[in-house]
Amino acid sequence: MKKIILFLVFLWMVCVSYSQNSWIRVNLIGYLEQDAKVAVWVSKQKSLPDNFQLIDMTTGKVAFNGTKVKNTGKQPAFESSVRIDFSGFTTPGTYRIKINGILSAPFRIGNDIYADAAEMPLKYMRQQRCEYNPFLKDSCHVHDGISVGDPEGKRDGRYYNTTGGWHDASDYLQYVTTSANAVYQMLFAYTRHPEVFGDRYLANGEEGVNGIPDILDEAKWGLDWLVKMNPDSNTYFNQLADDRDHVGFTLPNEQKVDYGWGAGKERPVYFVSPKPQGLFKHKNRSTGMASTLGKYASSFALGAQLLSNYYPEFSTILKDKAQQAYRKGAANPGVSQTAPGGAPYFYEEDNWADDMQLAAAELFATSGDRHALREAVNYGRLEPVTPWMGADSARHYQWYPFVNLGHFHLAQQNENPRIKQEFIRNLRSGLQRVKERAQNDAFMNGIPFIWCSNNLTVGFITQCRLYHELTG
Repeated sequence: MKKIILFLVFLWMVCVSYSQNSWIRVNLIGYLEQDAKVAVWVSKQKSLPDNFQLIDMTTGKVAFNGTKVKNTGKQPAFESSVRIDFSGFTTPGTYRIKINGILSAPFRIGNDIYADAAEMPLKYMRQQRCEYNPFLKDSCHVHDGISVGDPEGKRDGRYYNTTGGWHDASDYLQYVTTSANAVYQMLFAYTRHPEVFGDRYLANGEEGVNGIPDILDEAKWGLDWLVKMNPDSNTYFNQLADDRDHVGFTLPNEQKVDYGWGAGKERPVYFVSPKPQGLFKHKNRSTGMASTLGKYASSFALGAQLLSNYYPEFSTILKDKAQQAYRKGAANPGVSQTAPGGAPYFYEEDNWADDMQLAAAELFATSGDRHALREAVNYGRLEPVTPWMGADSARHYQWYPFVNLGHFHLAQQNENPRIKQEFIRNLRSGLQRVKERAQNDAFMNGIPFIWCSNNLTVGFITQCRLYHELTG
């Protein structure tokens, strides 16, 4: 009987979804009380609404009648659309928008909608930890790893302790490309607003207080792994494991993939290589080392600054490694892409000047060396605008990271006013390209609709915020 009821409920939901021809999209996080408040109505029909209502979820009554409705025309998959503006309504609460009997999802208005938002990504990062995982209260991948892909062909087959770090997304591969960027983003976020980050977790990710902001604990977890992936000034690894990992759904502490050294044993750790790389049929298109080494250098340099009060000896190591990675990257311009396995899939990063620019900018911030500032400017001029901005599409991770924070650093420095204005203009140019692409979009969204569109959106919003801070 229960199965019959469930089937009937499912059938009813399908019928309702197919019979509905209009939808209202709102910001599900919510709206600040004094913020601009816009929702979007889309429809399979051509008729347009000219008014709307806000329904108070607590009382069920109409809290606001609105008429600010802007026709935004036909959209992909929809015959009509409008933007609904209720910015003038500021009363805190939980509401739904109603148009011609169609209701939006519930949303909140209030100045506390972002409360504890800083904890959400940190919770995810702790969940992704490799080696000891505080969610599982267990360890995984404790035998990593065996070296492969040495561009010199001399150091393959050696054991290097590369345990730790974070699993990538929903599989268990690990990349310096994304991990170093994650480290830097966390450190950078802390420099902007240290007051929002609490101390509720220990360095191992379990609950407790250790006198260190949790975001710095998490960044150090990543830095510890990056140091293992860079055991000396001539050894830089780029990737741990490959797509042989994709053999089924399992928890990380239960994974028993056999890479040739026994089930659940060592995984391959790939060198940073300036040459096309891949153990099987498919190869990447690597041309240099700067894209990865620049990421190492910027993360190490900023980590050295922010961790010096907590881990002075470790900070000294990071400072030295930042210089070493930067010099080697400068000597090896080009990209070091991730390595494919059995499938022709890898991070197809095509740009590297932005990575070296950020590294040089951080070295300037650390040392005050004007030579580093000049080099940051030179690298920045190689890529004035991040290439995805204004583009219709991109290959997988083609232009990564998705926001160039090196531009921001050069735009906020006060050593050279002319350079400052040059890079403020560069930031504006990127934003303008995205805005122009959004002109006919009901959501005012000029982001390419591709894999990682959400990441591009976050990068764009970050650049908007930083540009606003610079220019007012």
